[in-house]
Amino acid sequence: MKSFSVPTHYRSPLISAIKQKRKAEDRMKKDFAPTVLELGTLQIVLARHFGFCYGVENAIEIAFRAIEENPGKRIFLLSEMIHNPGVNADLQALGVQFIMDTKGKMLMDWGDLTSDDVVIIPAFGTTLEMEKILRDKGIDPTHYETTCPFVEKVWNRAEKIGDDGYTIVVHGKPGHEETRATFSHSKAHTPTIVVKDMEQAQRLGRFITGELPPEQFYTDFKGQFSEGFDVSKHLQRIGVVNQTTMLASETQAIADYLKQLITSHYQTPAEAGERFADTRDTLCYATNDNQTAVQAMLERPADLAIVIGGYNSSNTSHLVELCEMKLPTYFINDEHCIVSETEINHFGLHTHSEKTTSGYLPASSPLRLMITSGASCPDALVERVINRLAVLTGNEHAVRSLTEQWA
Repeated sequence: MKSFSVPTHYRSPLISAIKQKRKAEDRMKKDFAPTVLELGTLQIVLARHFGFCYGVENAIEIAFRAIEENPGKRIFLLSEMIHNPGVNADLQALGVQFIMDTKGKMLMDWGDLTSDDVVIIPAFGTTLEMEKILRDKGIDPTHYETTCPFVEKVWNRAEKIGDDGYTIVVHGKPGHEETRATFSHSKAHTPTIVVKDMEQAQRLGRFITGELPPEQFYTDFKGQFSEGFDVSKHLQRIGVVNQTTMLASETQAIADYLKQLITSHYQTPAEAGERFADTRDTLCYATNDNQTAVQAMLERPADLAIVIGGYNSSNTSHLVELCEMKLPTYFINDEHCIVSETEINHFGLHTHSEKTTSGYLPASSPLRLMITSGASCPDALVERVINRLAVLTGNEHAVRSLTEQWA
């Protein structure tokens, strides 16, 4: 796989050494067992796969190259390049400005842009409508485009399925940048609808079977279907693609449910087989690997889990969901969230807000903590969290020997 040039302060000698050794021992990536780090009275159970993925490193390299190649020019990011506050803050410190926030709210006027400005497209991609706005202003949106190739793969899949006469069902979060981009590209070729979870997929199923009146569809799925969508005919042949960072098991369950439902509804086997497009899974490799690694990690005993990443990161939130099924889990931005050995600041997925928990570390010896991170989290941040935990538990001396052991 291609090697990218990213700022050295995102790298970690310890984490790099661990990853390189695991890769050398398992080049086919069949072993998803975690790496166990012994730090005196602290045991860290580290997921087999975590951190920067291909698409994120590609985006970071392009963004920093754009800054280097355009001294004196105004440089803009269409929105957050990736969902990591530290990386985005680094870019802002170098003068990069954001055109909109992650939900699409404008932070400046389009009229303020000129053809001399540089605009970087984020790793999530963007809509065809946004691309047209930039081109109309004389700005080439592809010059410094950081769109992940796995996102583009989904767009290509949706286009092919659409050209074959299928309606596209996108499993994704309707407000997420990637889902908005995929929806835009898909609806340019075929009727498209977004479902955010199994509950909405089952709701859609009731319109496919005619259990619910067609006119109700336009209220239930407001803002989630393409213009001109005709529920009476556009749900007769469908195919499922997804936002690449969704929970793999949920996407598979939704696809299986819709396939079974439409097959049962159209009872002639030959006809039923033509009603559902076999799209295969459109999750990216990193999402699959990270989720599988967490599932393997959770097979071991532990006291709690710490998941590191941006609070608006979709792929990270799903790692949190997996961990929460088994043990107490704390979703943190960085090492500063670990206030002390008694307090931790963390994000609640259900309350959508940060909170403080006291007494989060149990009086266990050894203390066993699981750690993983999202695809946009630098390895250096993971190492800093490990160091912070070692200091708070009186095991800082063991970190030095651990680094020497893996080097």
